[in-house]
Amino acid sequence: MEDYEIVYAADDDFASIMGVSLLSLLENNQDLENLRVTIFDSGISDENKEKVEEIFQKYNRKMPRWIKPIDLEKKVGLSLDIARGSLAVYSRLFLSDYFDSNVKKILYIDSDTIIVSSIKKLLETNLHGNVIGATKDAFSKFYRKNIEIGPYDAMINAGVFLVDLDEWKNKQVEKKILNYIIRKKGKVQLNDQGVLNHVLDGKIDFIDPKYNMISLYYEYTYSDMVTYRKPVNFYSEEEIENAKSDPVIIHYTSAFNTVRPWFENSTHPETDKWLSYYRRSPWRSIPLTKDSKSGIKKIIFNIYDFLPQKIALTIASVFQIYIRPLKNRLVNR
Repeated sequence: MEDYEIVYAADDDFASIMGVSLLSLLENNQDLENLRVTIFDSGISDENKEKVEEIFQKYNRKMPRWIKPIDLEKKVGLSLDIARGSLAVYSRLFLSDYFDSNVKKILYIDSDTIIVSSIKKLLETNLHGNVIGATKDAFSKFYRKNIEIGPYDAMINAGVFLVDLDEWKNKQVEKKILNYIIRKKGKVQLNDQGVLNHVLDGKIDFIDPKYNMISLYYEYTYSDMVTYRKPVNFYSEEEIENAKSDPVIIHYTSAFNTVRPWFENSTHPETDKWLSYYRRSPWRSIPLTKDSKSGIKKIIFNIYDFLPQKIALTIASVFQIYIRPLKNRLVNR
């Protein structure tokens, strides 16, 4: 029986969060006995690796493969500008050297997720000749100019994506990724996600949002989200509401006004779901920490909370729709 190939990527700071996601994956996919997990390891400690493997032992699964990713900065000879997270996120862009030719599909899943039901249908999705399958993200047209795609081309969130590995190789995706990063001198809006959106523009099969339910969908009504982000070529309200009622993967994406579940003062509406897995994980005895917002971020967060919601949302939308992409364009010239 062919294995279902799953890929994660993390450094030591995110190892426990990845571990919670892996626990949820194995708990809710016990019928998929042929799952094989590969972890791109950007400096995960032996202690955290042992805890991850403890989860696999609990569910009587094959141990994960631990792979040291390429040193991308050394490979391209540039310092990469990382707006959020760490260099670990770039490792998911270089897959082909680590899988045999008989592997046809790979599912990448971000560490800051939980999998709340079966992913079998996702793993068996027909990509209709496209390179990857992924969900749309809610960005205004001004972000598209920065990554050099059409103003109404759909953009993906790269937290979950399914790869047709033959098409990935045939289209020389990794060569194009390197060339784009070098041309942009290591400064790409939205980092690796921006790279994927540029390189794979027109080669993406857009899948149901239930497979990547980002924080935005839980924290705002659909109309407020449209006001805040002004997305183009996006899902309908019905599609988002249907996905909220039947999610498969919840993705705890960051935002200036979000405190994620691994902080004790979390504000995310789906915090309890994440905590239910955390409390069964090998990290359950480690206390949650205080949110690390400080300086200007803390001031903005407090102002947003203090203002009436409509006023706060209108102000935030100006920054999100116009100022943030403009700032990125000016900084990365």
